[in-house]
Amino acid sequence: MNPLLKKSACELADLLRSGEITSVELTQACLDRIDAIDPKVHAFLYVDREGALATAADVDARRAAGEELPRLAGVPIAVKDNMVTRGVPTTCASKILEGWLPPYDATVVELLHKVGMPILGKTNMDEFAMGSSTEHSAYGRTGNPWDLDRIPGGSGGGSAAAVASFMAPLALGSDTGGSIRQPGAVTGTVGAKPTYGAVSRYGLIAMASSLDQIGPVTRTVEDAAALTEVIGGYDPHDSTSLNEPVPALSESVAQVAKDGKIEGLRVGVVRELSGEGYQDDVLEAFNATVEKLRAAGAEIVEVSCPSFDYALAAYYLIMPAEVSSNLARFDGMRYGIRVEPSEGPVTAERVMAATREAGFGDEVKRRIILGTHVLSAGFFDAYYGSAQKVRTLIQRDFARVFEEVDVLVSPTCPTTAFRFGEKMDDPMAMYLNDIATIPANLAGIPAMSVPNAVSAEGLPVGFQILAPAHHDLKMYEVASLVEQLSGDIAGNCPAAQWEEN
Repeated sequence: MNPLLKKSACELADLLRSGEITSVELTQACLDRIDAIDPKVHAFLYVDREGALATAADVDARRAAGEELPRLAGVPIAVKDNMVTRGVPTTCASKILEGWLPPYDATVVELLHKVGMPILGKTNMDEFAMGSSTEHSAYGRTGNPWDLDRIPGGSGGGSAAAVASFMAPLALGSDTGGSIRQPGAVTGTVGAKPTYGAVSRYGLIAMASSLDQIGPVTRTVEDAAALTEVIGGYDPHDSTSLNEPVPALSESVAQVAKDGKIEGLRVGVVRELSGEGYQDDVLEAFNATVEKLRAAGAEIVEVSCPSFDYALAAYYLIMPAEVSSNLARFDGMRYGIRVEPSEGPVTAERVMAATREAGFGDEVKRRIILGTHVLSAGFFDAYYGSAQKVRTLIQRDFARVFEEVDVLVSPTCPTTAFRFGEKMDDPMAMYLNDIATIPANLAGIPAMSVPNAVSAEGLPVGFQILAPAHHDLKMYEVASLVEQLSGDIAGNCPAAQWEEN
């Protein structure tokens, strides 16, 4: 493997700025790596070689001309396939959008272009971001670079696998109930969900609009901070966008890395997010990291959030309801595939039914049906209304405990990566993988997963940090400290030893 690919994005940025390497050289190294190993990982659905190299050449020319460029200019990145990219296939890993070429860019994609970051391609995912394993993609599953017989998490397994296997130094994911953090935990990468509204959702193909949030997928906390500074900020195209400046995340992360501690840090351990149902290796790693934080000077406080026991049930009522509404636009009339009934009259209603039957996978259909049911006249108050009340209780629990502590911590996932097919026949078992990540989405607060250990089976374990809304800076500071205490987990991925022939 080209030694450049093991370096962090910020290290690569320094090499580019000093002129020791060129963006074309670096981008070509990433493309060569993709050609060599992606056939067995299947992290990418589409690789944009010409576009990536053209951006890289432009950055090199501008830098050679003496232009002052942003820090990450010339550093390649991969993008989850639910963010629209003009003229580049965007499918949400669904047959219903096969071959669709968007006429515009998502705001985050525009920002990547503005900075001059070559976009390597679009990464695989669970169809329409519905799943916890990337087994629900219409175009085949993605393997975990730590063990190709295991899942890379979901729904953003492609982005996490691309970064973990050194095909891309950076990637973008989206997190509706843990789809950045959960893949991060099981692939040994860093995954962050910013405060709701801190990153524009314009151009993100919606799954559940009140829950979705775009965020970074990286191998280091510093890289995540630098990428968030690129994609964050107010966007008038997004009515939920926060009109506030992006905090100086990189500067704060660097300061924590220098000091090795955070003065007066109060850390809350959430009683409801560990214990029964959690794998022993996961709990041991979590407890060991908490003790390291204590030894570094943090005050550890056990807190209780009773409403979290109902978070999973509330999520799987609110999310399908929004899915049912958002996916109504995929009807075979405006874009994507169009399937006409095999017999009988060709009416609009029958074309819509045939298209959706052929275009949507089982998990998408399951959630649309559930969402339509909970929104129906006879069940709205009993199900959807009750779930929204639970959501309010969760927000109140967070507000209460954040009066006592600076951040909350928990394991990111109850288990390490499981084997393919292990939970495909049991949707409820699959849904339980997001039990620790869902509360943050329901409350709109920032949350982040940092790798903190490797299990006895040789699989990575994730440590989750949650902070109050708008306090992403504190989350990044604690994540940087956890990273220092845990050592380099991402760099130990077995994919680093794979031969490229």
